[in-house]
Amino acid sequence: MKKIKLIGFAVIAFSTIGLISCNDGQVKHPDTEKADTNLIFSKGEKVTNTNFTGNVWLNNLVKADSINQNAVGSVTFEPGARTKWHSHPAGQIILALDGIGYYQEKGSQKLIVKKGDVVKCPADVKHWHGASKDSKFIQVAITGREKGETAWFDSVTDDEYNTEVK
Repeated sequence: MKKIKLIGFAVIAFSTIGLISCNDGQVKHPDTEKADTNLIFSKGEKVTNTNFTGNVWLNNLVKADSINQNAVGSVTFEPGARTKWHSHPAGQIILALDGIGYYQEKGSQKLIVKKGDVVKCPADVKHWHGASKDSKFIQVAITGREKGETAWFDSVTDDEYNTEVK
């Protein structure tokens, strides 16, 4: 009986040690894991079109259809990433979820956008938005599609992007 208990204890002990020490060769970073698990929505797919500068991810949460003509997407911008100048025939609403971003309408001053801010982009007004130089920026964009698709224009130049906020 003692032999069976000893063998059982050894199996449990070695299994536990094996599970604790086995990490598939991956280094785990608590800060990184915490940041990823704190996301409200998953990052989505990396954007590969030419309407953005830098690394951007999009998670299409709601696609516009005949019942609800609003598209809703969670967009993650790495530091320095941004959209081109663009406009929306039915306007757009931006809900800032995390990080620090910028928003600018053509002919107006660039604004700083932070977690909890809401930006209402008027219909047919050229604007751009994205992350600040030193911080990622995560937003939810709500875009009306009932009057047509987004119109894309020129890239935001480095001089435009780097203009100081007063």
